[in-house]
Parts: sequence; C-alpha cells; structure tokens
Amino acid sequence: MIQVNNIKKSYGPVTVLNIKQLNIGKGEVVGLVGNNGAGKTTFFRSVLDLILPDTGEVKLNGQLVKGDDSWKSFTGSYLDEGFLIDYLSPEEYFEFIGKLRGLNKADLEEFLAQFEDIFNGEVLGTGKYIRNLSKGNQKKVGIIGALIGNPELLILDEPFANLDPSTQIRLKKLLQNQKAEKGITMFISSHDLSHVTEVCDRIVLLEKGEVVKDAHKDENTLKELEAFFGKDEALTE
Repeated sequence: MIQVNNIKKSYGPVTVLNIKQLNIGKGEVVGLVGNNGAGKTTFFRSVLDLILPDTGEVKLNGQLVKGDDSWKSFTGSYLDEGFLIDYLSPEEYFEFIGKLRGLNKADLEEFLAQFEDIFNGEVLGTGKYIRNLSKGNQKKVGIIGALIGNPELLILDEPFANLDPSTQIRLKKLLQNQKAEKGITMFISSHDLSHVTEVCDRIVLLEKGEVVKDAHKDENTLKELEAFFGKDEALTE
C-alpha cells in the first residue's frame, strides 16, 4: 500500500529525513515512533505530498503521490489542526468532507452516529466553531473526518496526544475495530508507546531521520522500546 524509495529531505546543511526503503502492505497497521525531531512529521508530510523531498519517490497503492491526485480517493489522514477548516462548525466540516467523499446527509448522519462515545457530547450540537473547541476535541474532529468515506489507508500523526485517558482508550478500540472489521491499512505515529504497541502489528523506529529498527510486534516490543528511549536517561544518572 505504501512504497517509499530513497526519500531524502534536507534544510540547508541538516538532513532531517533519509529513508532508503520502506514498504507497508495492505492491511498492515504500522506504528512510527521516535523522539521529537526524529523526522516523523516530515516523513508523513512527504508521504502525503505536502512537502517535496530532495530525492526519491513515494507510491500509494502503486500510484506516485507527486503529480497524481487519484490516491487521495482512498486515503484518509490527519496530522494537525492545519487539516481542519476552523471557521466551520464540526457539523459543517463533516458535511464538507462527506460531500467530497460522495456521502449524502443521511449516510453521513448514520456514519457519525457510530462515534457518539468518542464525541462524548463535546463536539456535535455545541454551537461552537472548530477554532473554539479544545485541542482534544479538535483532534476528535480531525480523526473522525479522516475516516469519512471508509478509506483504505489511514495516516495519523500523534492521534493520542491532547486526549483525556477515557478518549485515548476509546480511540484505541476504534482503531483496533477498523483493523479487525475493515482491514484498513494504518500508519500511525505516537509518543505513547503502550497504545501504539497495542494497536499496531509492526513498529518502525525513526532516529535522526533514519529507520533504525523495523520489526513486527512481539511480547518484548514494548520493553525494547522503553529500553531504547530510556538509554539517554540512564547515561545521565
């Protein structure tokens, strides 16, 4: 579903991304982890054709993202608040996305009804514009908006950040259900090692723009990640 070949991105003398090859198959749920500045968001923006790499190419389902918009029909994504239209209400935003995805009003209402526990009475029917919602509720709007139209590929950057513990658990179950029931391919970054290892089948570890580990999850994955990210702290003790 995702094919990355020789992607490199530099800003001046600093190389922020250097990935020789990464392939994600259909139905895989892959977690991208790394410290701040590791290049995760730059990588996602390259995959979604939001920034142009210096070298290399990205294909989604065999289609080059550069110069071809057809991949957008099967891809849902949410990276940050820039993906929202903040002067709309959540209802208006969902209606806008629904029209792009070919959903009528009745179909959209039926779709949104599935996520009442995620919204928790704080998103729909509040009379607020998206810009006046909390960061967590803005994230709910972005993530659910990305799922409209049942995309085959879902890309989420830090979906658990800014969410309260109850919503984090609900979101984790939602993503697990998407995997189990629809076989959707997901590429998810997160600083929450516990949630990402529960949701994902495979973990890609990024450091200084390069893939330093790419492995399928097993019973030791969480401990190995905790040990990796704890090594700097151990050195200072």
